[in-house]
Amino acid sequence: MIARLTAFFALIALPVFADVPVKEVTSPGGLKAWLVEAHEIPFVALELRFKGGATLDPPGKEGAVSLMTGLLEEGTGDLDSQGFAAARDDLAASYSFRPSREMVSVSARFLSENQDKAVDLLRRALTEPSFPEEAVERVRMQILSNLTAEERDPGAVAAKLFNEITFEGHAYARPADGTQDSVKALTLADLQAVHKAALARDNVIIAATGDITGEALGLLLDRLLSGLPEKGGALPGPAEVKLNGQVVTEEFPGPQAVVLFGHEGIKNTDPDFFPAFIASEILGGGRFGTRLMTEVREKRGLTYGIGAGFSSLDQAELLTGQVQTANGTVKETIDVIRAEWDRLPDITEEELEATKRYLTGSYPLRWDGNANIARALVGLQLQGWPIDYPSKRNSYIEAVTLDQVQAAAKAHFRAKDLSFIVVGRPEGLEQQ
Repeated sequence: MIARLTAFFALIALPVFADVPVKEVTSPGGLKAWLVEAHEIPFVALELRFKGGATLDPPGKEGAVSLMTGLLEEGTGDLDSQGFAAARDDLAASYSFRPSREMVSVSARFLSENQDKAVDLLRRALTEPSFPEEAVERVRMQILSNLTAEERDPGAVAAKLFNEITFEGHAYARPADGTQDSVKALTLADLQAVHKAALARDNVIIAATGDITGEALGLLLDRLLSGLPEKGGALPGPAEVKLNGQVVTEEFPGPQAVVLFGHEGIKNTDPDFFPAFIASEILGGGRFGTRLMTEVREKRGLTYGIGAGFSSLDQAELLTGQVQTANGTVKETIDVIRAEWDRLPDITEEELEATKRYLTGSYPLRWDGNANIARALVGLQLQGWPIDYPSKRNSYIEAVTLDQVQAAAKAHFRAKDLSFIVVGRPEGLEQQ
């Protein structure tokens, strides 16, 4: 019952987010965090992002960070996986540990009355994992099973190929979950090494919401992370985006093909960012009424869904999209996408105003619960936005003019650079 209450509190909405003050907290030990206090309910949501993730896998040991992260709840000190789960449940706490290409995400939810014990249990998981042999082999087999399943998934095959082509020679090109061979070869020493490299105080981004003061949060963070190394592994440098108009196909059985497409994107510090962001929503927002949905799905029936937009990595910016279509209509679909890229600069005032209304009206819906707010705050920090961004974001959208969005569409949506990665058996399509 208490665990259900914890989940319930995570979903309770705070007031309209623009009216909620976000404060920056600095712990006595120098850790920084963004905090939204909400003392109406006895609940705290905590989000941590350790930058680096799978990019910190040593060459030849791909999948090490993924396997290590999967073991953080599997044993610490005198607690095995069952003992850890029982202790967590007794506290009505929940923890989540998720590896990805460039970060390890840690989420915690706990009731205020159990704060000290819940944080101590999380501290033990983060700083003192025991990596028991039985758990290592069990989680290893889970990862190997997932890798086997991905080999049969055209979407996963396409994503892997897209990364290999886009980021050739960079850590982003390597598979975040490893390969069958690399995961099988990982040792206890490998796991211990990447634990020190990937979980460190100098690469952590933190946000919290709920029933906690700034002073208490600072003390909590120092207790939680004091056992981690001060410095982690070296993060990779800038990645060159090697998308220059090529069309690459990889044969895969089945009646349909998965098509990933894109080219280099734009930094959010660029003066054109918000005009370009609006243009991307008009082009490929994934909603009915956006240009790609209208032309590819509604008018021609080539797919059930298509979308495109900007995405930001720590060391690269992308403008990408995805569509799935029958093998016999891949070429037509690509031709339509290219044509829509070319004609994007003719955005109308009506399209601009409708998109502004959608973007500003839907934005508050992202802040619909304590846990969601904590996740959003940590995401904004990762993207480099200032602490007042949530209250100012809609004004940035509203200030964009038609001339600005048309100019951004012309400058930053380049059909000649648009690359296509096709996994399937496309008919009449030549590689370029």
